[in-house]
Amino acid sequence: MTYPHQMLSAEPHDRLGEHRNDQGWLDTRWADPTSRVLVVSGTRVRPVEGALPWVATDEAPDGVRVLLGERDGTTSWAVIVGPEAAASQEGEWYPLRGLLPALAGGTRADAPLVFHALGLAEWHWATRHCPRCGGALASRAAGHELRCTECGKTQFPRTDPAVIMLISTGEPGTDEERCLLGRSPQWPPGRFSTLAGFCEPGESLEDAVRREVAEEAGIVVGEVAYFGNQPWPLPQSLMLGFLGRAVSTDIQVDAREIEDARWFTRAEMRDQAEAGTLVLPGGISISRSLIEHWYGGELPGQW
Repeated sequence: MTYPHQMLSAEPHDRLGEHRNDQGWLDTRWADPTSRVLVVSGTRVRPVEGALPWVATDEAPDGVRVLLGERDGTTSWAVIVGPEAAASQEGEWYPLRGLLPALAGGTRADAPLVFHALGLAEWHWATRHCPRCGGALASRAAGHELRCTECGKTQFPRTDPAVIMLISTGEPGTDEERCLLGRSPQWPPGRFSTLAGFCEPGESLEDAVRREVAEEAGIVVGEVAYFGNQPWPLPQSLMLGFLGRAVSTDIQVDAREIEDARWFTRAEMRDQAEAGTLVLPGGISISRSLIEHWYGGELPGQW
Protein backbone atom coordinates (compact mmCIF):
# COMPACT_ATOMS: atom_id res chain seq x y z
CA MET A 1 0.00 0.00 0.00
CA THR A 2 1.24 3.49 -0.87
CA TYR A 3 0.48 5.95 1.90
CA PRO A 4 -0.40 9.63 1.33
CA HIS A 5 2.79 11.01 2.89
CA GLN A 6 4.92 9.04 0.42
CA MET A 7 3.64 11.12 -2.51
CA LEU A 8 6.03 13.98 -1.79
CA SER A 9 9.17 11.84 -1.70
CA ALA A 10 8.36 9.33 -4.43
CA GLU A 11 10.80 10.73 -7.00
CA PRO A 12 14.07 11.63 -5.22
CA HIS A 13 16.86 13.40 -7.11
CA ASP A 14 20.56 12.54 -7.27
CA ARG A 15 22.09 15.16 -4.99
CA LEU A 16 25.51 14.99 -6.71
CA GLY A 17 27.32 15.53 -3.43
CA GLU A 18 30.65 14.46 -4.93
CA HIS A 19 30.63 17.55 -7.19
CA ARG A 20 29.82 20.25 -4.63
CA ASN A 21 33.45 21.33 -4.30
CA ASP A 22 34.37 20.94 -7.98
CA GLN A 23 34.11 24.52 -9.21
CA GLY A 24 34.87 23.64 -12.83
CA TRP A 25 32.10 21.06 -12.90
CA LEU A 26 29.70 23.47 -11.19
CA ASP A 27 30.45 26.23 -13.70
CA THR A 28 29.88 23.85 -16.62
CA ARG A 29 26.54 22.68 -15.29
CA TRP A 30 25.46 26.23 -14.50
CA ALA A 31 26.22 27.22 -18.12
CA ASP A 32 24.17 24.30 -19.47
CA PRO A 33 21.02 25.78 -21.09
CA THR A 34 18.93 22.85 -19.83
CA SER A 35 19.69 23.61 -16.18
CA ARG A 36 16.90 25.24 -14.18
CA VAL A 37 16.75 27.42 -11.09
CA LEU A 38 14.25 27.96 -8.29
CA VAL A 39 14.54 31.50 -6.90
CA VAL A 40 14.02 31.67 -3.14
CA SER A 41 13.54 35.04 -1.44
CA GLY A 42 14.52 34.55 2.19
CA THR A 43 12.60 31.34 2.72
CA ARG A 44 9.74 31.98 0.26
CA VAL A 45 8.89 31.09 -3.33
CA ARG A 46 6.45 32.80 -5.68
CA PRO A 47 4.26 30.32 -7.61
CA VAL A 48 3.09 31.35 -11.06
CA GLU A 49 -0.46 30.22 -11.87
CA GLY A 50 -0.20 27.54 -9.21
CA ALA A 51 3.07 26.10 -10.55
CA LEU A 52 6.64 26.46 -9.36
CA PRO A 53 8.59 29.16 -11.26
CA TRP A 54 11.72 27.35 -12.47
CA VAL A 55 13.82 29.67 -14.65
CA ALA A 56 16.93 29.30 -16.82
CA THR A 57 20.27 30.05 -15.16
CA ASP A 58 20.75 33.21 -17.25
CA GLU A 59 17.43 34.51 -15.89
CA ALA A 60 18.32 33.91 -12.23
CA PRO A 61 19.33 36.86 -10.01
CA ASP A 62 22.60 37.08 -8.13
CA GLY A 63 22.49 35.30 -4.79
CA VAL A 64 23.68 32.22 -2.92
CA ARG A 65 23.88 29.50 -5.55
CA VAL A 66 22.81 26.06 -4.29
CA LEU A 67 23.22 22.83 -6.23
CA LEU A 68 20.14 20.68 -5.65
CA GLY A 69 20.97 17.81 -7.97
CA GLU A 70 19.89 15.96 -11.07
CA ARG A 71 16.86 14.00 -12.19
CA ASP A 72 16.09 12.73 -15.68
CA GLY A 73 19.21 14.43 -17.05
CA THR A 74 18.28 17.91 -15.80
CA THR A 75 20.38 19.74 -13.23
CA SER A 76 18.38 21.78 -10.74
CA TRP A 77 19.59 24.68 -8.61
CA ALA A 78 18.27 27.19 -6.13
CA VAL A 79 19.37 30.78 -5.82
CA ILE A 80 18.73 32.32 -2.41
CA VAL A 81 18.27 36.09 -2.37
CA GLY A 82 17.29 38.41 0.47
CA PRO A 83 13.69 38.72 1.66
CA GLU A 84 13.55 42.23 0.24
CA ALA A 85 13.28 40.67 -3.23
CA ALA A 86 9.81 39.36 -2.39
CA ALA A 87 8.74 42.77 -1.09
CA SER A 88 9.87 44.50 -4.30
CA GLN A 89 8.11 42.19 -6.77
CA GLU A 90 4.47 41.66 -7.62
CA GLY A 91 2.70 38.48 -6.65
CA GLU A 92 2.53 36.60 -3.39
CA TRP A 93 5.53 34.68 -2.09
CA TYR A 94 4.82 31.62 0.03
CA PRO A 95 6.78 29.65 2.63
CA LEU A 96 6.85 25.88 2.27
CA ARG A 97 3.55 25.32 4.06
CA GLY A 98 1.78 27.55 1.54
CA LEU A 99 3.31 25.60 -1.35
CA LEU A 100 2.06 22.19 -0.18
CA PRO A 101 -1.20 22.34 -2.21
CA ALA A 102 0.79 22.95 -5.41
CA LEU A 103 3.28 20.22 -4.53
CA ALA A 104 0.48 17.75 -3.88
CA GLY A 105 -0.95 18.52 -7.32
CA GLY A 106 0.70 18.81 -10.71
CA THR A 107 4.18 19.71 -9.37
CA ARG A 108 4.40 16.74 -6.99
CA ALA A 109 7.52 15.38 -8.71
CA ASP A 110 9.37 18.57 -7.73
CA ALA A 111 8.59 18.19 -4.03
CA PRO A 112 11.94 16.60 -3.01
CA LEU A 113 13.79 19.40 -4.82
CA VAL A 114 11.68 22.09 -3.15
CA PHE A 115 12.09 20.50 0.28
CA HIS A 116 15.85 20.46 -0.35
CA ALA A 117 15.91 24.09 -1.52
CA LEU A 118 13.76 25.57 1.24
CA GLY A 119 15.42 23.49 3.94
CA LEU A 120 18.78 24.96 2.96
CA ALA A 121 17.29 28.44 2.57
CA GLU A 122 15.88 28.26 6.09
CA TRP A 123 19.30 27.13 7.39
CA HIS A 124 21.10 29.99 5.60
CA TRP A 125 18.54 32.44 6.97
CA ALA A 126 18.81 31.21 10.56
CA THR A 127 22.59 30.66 10.63
CA ARG A 128 24.07 34.14 10.40
CA HIS A 129 27.17 33.97 12.63
CA CYS A 130 29.69 31.42 13.77
CA PRO A 131 28.52 29.86 17.09
CA ARG A 132 32.15 29.54 18.23
CA CYS A 133 33.47 33.08 17.71
CA GLY A 134 30.59 35.12 16.23
CA GLY A 135 32.43 35.68 12.95
CA ALA A 136 30.84 36.03 9.52
CA LEU A 137 29.98 32.88 7.57
CA ALA A 138 30.71 32.22 3.90
CA SER A 139 28.82 29.72 1.76
CA ARG A 140 30.82 26.70 0.54
CA ALA A 141 30.18 23.32 -1.12
CA ALA A 142 27.48 24.67 -3.44
CA GLY A 143 25.46 26.02 -0.52
CA HIS A 144 25.75 22.96 1.74
CA GLU A 145 28.38 24.31 4.15
CA LEU A 146 28.96 27.61 5.94
CA ARG A 147 32.56 28.36 6.95
CA CYS A 148 33.58 31.00 9.45
CA THR A 149 35.79 33.68 7.89
CA GLU A 150 37.45 34.30 11.28
CA CYS A 151 38.18 30.93 12.93
CA GLY A 152 37.55 28.61 9.98
CA LYS A 153 34.98 26.38 11.73
CA THR A 154 32.49 24.79 9.32
CA GLN A 155 28.75 24.58 9.96
CA PHE A 156 26.53 21.96 8.34
CA PRO A 157 22.75 21.95 7.80
CA ARG A 158 20.65 20.71 10.71
CA THR A 159 17.87 18.18 10.67
CA ASP A 160 15.90 17.80 13.90
CA PRO A 161 14.34 14.36 14.48
CA ALA A 162 10.71 14.53 15.56
CA VAL A 163 8.53 11.56 16.47
CA ILE A 164 4.89 11.36 15.43
CA MET A 165 2.82 8.46 16.67
CA LEU A 166 -0.50 6.72 16.56
CA ILE A 167 -1.21 5.09 19.91
CA SER A 168 -3.86 2.39 20.16
CA THR A 169 -5.46 0.24 22.83
CA GLY A 170 -7.78 -2.76 22.87
CA GLU A 171 -7.69 -5.98 20.87
CA PRO A 172 -6.11 -5.13 17.49
CA GLY A 173 -8.52 -5.25 14.54
CA THR A 174 -11.67 -5.52 16.65
CA ASP A 175 -14.57 -3.08 16.98
CA GLU A 176 -13.37 -2.28 20.51
CA GLU A 177 -9.88 -1.14 19.44
CA ARG A 178 -9.37 2.60 19.86
CA CYS A 179 -6.70 5.10 18.83
CA LEU A 180 -5.60 8.27 20.57
CA LEU A 181 -5.87 11.68 18.89
CA GLY A 182 -5.28 15.12 20.37
CA ARG A 183 -5.74 18.77 19.50
CA SER A 184 -3.76 21.96 20.01
CA PRO A 185 -5.40 24.97 21.68
CA GLN A 186 -4.70 27.03 18.54
CA TRP A 187 -6.65 24.77 16.17
CA PRO A 188 -10.20 25.38 14.91
CA PRO A 189 -12.99 23.33 16.51
CA GLY A 190 -13.08 19.67 15.55
CA ARG A 191 -9.48 19.39 14.37
CA PHE A 192 -7.58 16.41 15.81
CA SER A 193 -4.30 14.71 14.93
CA THR A 194 -1.75 12.21 16.13
CA LEU A 195 0.58 13.31 18.92
CA ALA A 196 4.12 14.43 18.06
CA GLY A 197 7.24 15.94 19.57
CA PHE A 198 10.99 16.38 19.22
CA CYS A 199 13.58 13.83 20.27
CA GLU A 200 15.80 15.09 23.09
CA PRO A 201 19.60 14.66 23.36
CA GLY A 202 20.64 11.18 24.46
CA GLU A 203 17.16 9.76 23.90
CA SER A 204 16.14 6.87 21.67
CA LEU A 205 13.28 7.42 19.26
CA GLU A 206 11.12 4.83 21.03
CA ASP A 207 11.67 6.52 24.38
CA ALA A 208 10.82 9.87 22.79
CA VAL A 209 7.47 8.41 21.72
CA ARG A 210 6.78 7.18 25.26
CA ARG A 211 7.86 10.45 26.90
CA GLU A 212 5.88 12.72 24.58
CA VAL A 213 2.66 10.71 24.96
CA ALA A 214 3.07 10.63 28.74
CA GLU A 215 3.78 14.36 28.90
CA GLU A 216 0.97 15.45 26.60
CA ALA A 217 -1.81 12.97 27.39
CA GLY A 218 -0.76 11.12 30.55
CA ILE A 219 -0.85 7.77 28.72
CA VAL A 220 1.76 5.10 29.42
CA VAL A 221 3.02 3.45 26.21
CA GLY A 222 4.65 0.02 26.02
CA GLU A 223 5.46 -1.54 22.66
CA VAL A 224 6.60 0.89 19.94
CA ALA A 225 7.10 -0.04 16.27
CA TYR A 226 8.54 2.03 13.41
CA PHE A 227 6.11 3.00 10.62
CA GLY A 228 7.88 5.36 8.22
CA ASN A 229 9.27 8.87 7.85
CA GLN A 230 8.64 12.13 6.04
CA PRO A 231 11.01 15.06 5.43
CA TRP A 232 9.34 18.11 6.93
CA PRO A 233 11.56 21.19 6.63
CA LEU A 234 9.16 23.42 8.55
CA PRO A 235 11.73 24.56 9.32
CA GLN A 236 14.18 21.63 9.60
CA SER A 237 12.49 18.47 10.84
CA LEU A 238 12.40 14.83 9.86
CA MET A 239 9.12 13.30 10.99
CA LEU A 240 9.61 9.72 12.16
CA GLY A 241 6.34 7.83 12.38
CA PHE A 242 5.61 5.13 14.97
CA LEU A 243 2.79 2.87 16.09
CA GLY A 244 2.52 2.40 19.84
CA ARG A 245 0.43 0.30 22.20
CA ALA A 246 -0.95 1.92 25.34
CA VAL A 247 -0.74 0.16 28.70
CA SER A 248 -2.99 2.75 30.37
CA THR A 249 -6.09 4.56 29.10
CA ASP A 250 -6.81 7.39 31.59
CA ILE A 251 -6.18 10.63 29.70
CA GLN A 252 -4.70 13.62 31.51
CA VAL A 253 -3.80 16.38 29.04
CA ASP A 254 -1.02 18.83 29.81
CA ALA A 255 -3.31 21.80 28.92
CA ARG A 256 -0.39 23.59 27.22
CA GLU A 257 0.51 21.77 24.02
CA ILE A 258 -2.66 19.67 24.08
CA GLU A 259 -6.05 21.00 25.20
CA ASP A 260 -8.00 17.84 24.48
CA ALA A 261 -7.26 14.20 23.69
CA ARG A 262 -9.72 11.38 23.02
CA TRP A 263 -9.91 7.70 22.23
CA PHE A 264 -11.73 6.91 18.96
CA THR A 265 -13.09 3.61 17.72
CA ARG A 266 -13.10 3.10 13.94
CA ALA A 267 -16.86 3.59 13.82
CA GLU A 268 -16.66 6.82 15.83
CA MET A 269 -13.87 8.10 13.63
CA ARG A 270 -15.76 7.34 10.41
CA ASP A 271 -19.09 8.75 11.60
CA GLN A 272 -17.60 11.96 12.98
CA ALA A 273 -15.38 12.48 9.92
CA GLU A 274 -18.39 12.07 7.64
CA ALA A 275 -20.39 14.52 9.76
CA GLY A 276 -17.53 17.04 9.75
CA THR A 277 -17.30 17.17 13.54
CA LEU A 278 -13.92 15.44 13.37
CA VAL A 279 -11.41 17.06 11.00
CA LEU A 280 -8.32 14.97 10.33
CA PRO A 281 -4.87 15.99 8.99
CA GLY A 282 -4.24 16.60 5.29
CA GLY A 283 -3.69 13.75 2.88
CA ILE A 284 0.00 14.44 2.29
CA SER A 285 1.00 14.28 5.94
CA ILE A 286 2.44 11.22 7.67
CA SER A 287 -0.14 11.84 10.39
CA ARG A 288 -2.88 11.08 7.85
CA SER A 289 -1.01 7.95 6.77
CA LEU A 290 -0.75 6.73 10.36
CA ILE A 291 -4.47 7.28 10.93
CA GLU A 292 -5.60 5.60 7.72
CA HIS A 293 -3.20 2.71 8.28
CA TRP A 294 -4.83 2.07 11.66
CA TYR A 295 -8.33 2.65 10.31
CA GLY A 296 -7.73 0.30 7.37
CA GLY A 297 -8.71 2.57 4.49
CA GLU A 298 -9.45 6.11 3.36
CA LEU A 299 -11.42 8.55 5.47
CA PRO A 300 -13.42 11.62 4.39
CA GLY A 301 -12.43 15.21 5.06
CA GLN A 302 -9.13 16.86 5.88
CA TRP A 303 -7.59 20.15 7.00
